[in-house]
Amino acid sequence: MVIYLIYYLIIKMSAQPLLKIKSKIILNKIISNSSKIIKFNLIKYNKKIQKRLNVNINDYEEEFSPIEIKIIFSGNKHGQFINFDKMNEKYFHIYADNKEYKKNEIDNEIKEVKITIDYQIKSFSKLFLDCTCIESITFNKFNRTNIIDMKQMFDGCLLKELNLSNFNTKNVIDMSYMFNGCKSLRKINLSKFNTDNVTDMSYMFSGCRLLKEINLSNFNTKNVMDMSYMFSGCRLLKEINLSNFNTKNVKNMSFMFICCESLKELDLSNFKTNYVKNMSKMFSCCLLLKKINTINFNTENVTDMSGMFSCCQSLKELVLSSFNTNNVVNMNHMFGHCIKLKKLNLKNFNVSKVINSYNMFVGCRQLTEENIILENNM
Repeated sequence: MVIYLIYYLIIKMSAQPLLKIKSKIILNKIISNSSKIIKFNLIKYNKKIQKRLNVNINDYEEEFSPIEIKIIFSGNKHGQFINFDKMNEKYFHIYADNKEYKKNEIDNEIKEVKITIDYQIKSFSKLFLDCTCIESITFNKFNRTNIIDMKQMFDGCLLKELNLSNFNTKNVIDMSYMFNGCKSLRKINLSKFNTDNVTDMSYMFSGCRLLKEINLSNFNTKNVMDMSYMFSGCRLLKEINLSNFNTKNVKNMSFMFICCESLKELDLSNFKTNYVKNMSKMFSCCLLLKKINTINFNTENVTDMSGMFSCCQSLKELVLSSFNTNNVVNMNHMFGHCIKLKKLNLKNFNVSKVINSYNMFVGCRQLTEENIILENNM
């Protein structure tokens, strides 16, 4: 009875009465009978209690342990370095030169800061959105599993270095726009990424124009439904190995590789596209692309193929024998300006529902009526 009375008082007051309890057994009893949140709050910032109970705060409760981020500023220190929108500032602890700061208090002479984020934060959406004054971000500690949203997390950052080796994405659902517009980033190590629960990867790497290589071999995309604009504008990417991609639930692949100007070959033979409805401009402006393997594409539900291969100026041939166009309504500019394309077999194309086929072959200099094989209904 006495134990529970003390327990009640501690919860109602503060953690300070714990320090006056000399019995380690009673102290342990009080802590162990607390709920997880209360328990963590009682010990998380009290090193004396941690020492008396022999508690390592970093291992005590993984889901509640703080996330620590190290940030190095670039030469330009004007503008925000972290977004507090829709979040409570008290859950963010900012340290520079071993002193705690509040938002907008960072001195211009300080180059490096550490941010500790408490367990109350469950979303990292827009956390570093348009934070153009950061050169490097390192996640020193990231044991928590309660983060479910990383949409636009680094969107618009001018980062040169991003260390995600300790990143935990186990329960993340949304990664759309995550690295969108990171136009100074040359490489990203995603080997520790767990994408088992992700449903949205649209615009994920869009606009990463200096990105030369990316390893997605660890990606599990079985639950992803949207891959639109995923690699759009990755101008320096020379190859992307997507052999492990599971696309069985994807509905939107529009603009997926648009303006990947350095890609020379794409093997998408493992792609399952049964549920895809939109493939508009999927490969548009892939200027150096010479070969696309779409032999296993199932396009029976696709309604939009407008600009799908437009401006693929190095393509000499396309094998589209697997294409089912029964439900396509838009083929506008589908092969427009494929200036090296010499032959097209569209014998299996059904265009009975097509409303717009304007400029379908415009600018195809080497493609004549004789080497376009069509059915009469074309």
